[in-house]
Amino acid sequence: MDLHELIARGEGEELEFKQKTTHPHRISRTLVSLANTRGGRVLVGIDDAGRVLGVRDVEEELFVLHDAAAHYVEPPLTNMRYREVEEDGRAVIIVTVPESTGKPHRALVAAGDWRGYVRVRDASVQTSGLTEKLLERQQLESQFEKIPLNKQELTAIDYLRTHPRITLAQYMKLVNFGKRRAFQTLIKLVLHGYIRHHDKEKEPYYTL
Repeated sequence: MDLHELIARGEGEELEFKQKTTHPHRISRTLVSLANTRGGRVLVGIDDAGRVLGVRDVEEELFVLHDAAAHYVEPPLTNMRYREVEEDGRAVIIVTVPESTGKPHRALVAAGDWRGYVRVRDASVQTSGLTEKLLERQQLESQFEKIPLNKQELTAIDYLRTHPRITLAQYMKLVNFGKRRAFQTLIKLVLHGYIRHHDKEKEPYYTL
């Protein structure tokens, strides 16, 4: 996929635009969120509107990216790929971040302050303890396979096909389950890859 095709897709779960990297503290959050989710790319030298501005110093940008991956991410990201492309005399760096097999990763956001992030739509969102446990468990089980679903599980999927999200309370009401059973059902769907858990708001929610 060439640069114009990538830009045309717009920012999303697997694509981030960065005018420049500025500091390893900041870019480490993006790298971690992509590695902890489905992987993706960072286009350095592209502004939020998708305009090709280019970077002033490719070597300096690459130094910051390497520094962030090695020293501002724990465990470090060792398999990122970098490609320099030129558009109308402007240099853009395409950074490919594979989905990690060593989740969860955390970013150093301040001295001694390591935090986990996942990708939610076009944002890097700080994880909760629950999300990190899910990421760890996925790695231990080498990713769960899809399984046949029962009526109550299918109810959650069907609801999300016509609604943007569902909360635990909404699901409890929908299937007439108690809190514990409803939570276990939703987490089972998360672990088997049917839905996703989000916790960037006060009340966690689930999406397809």
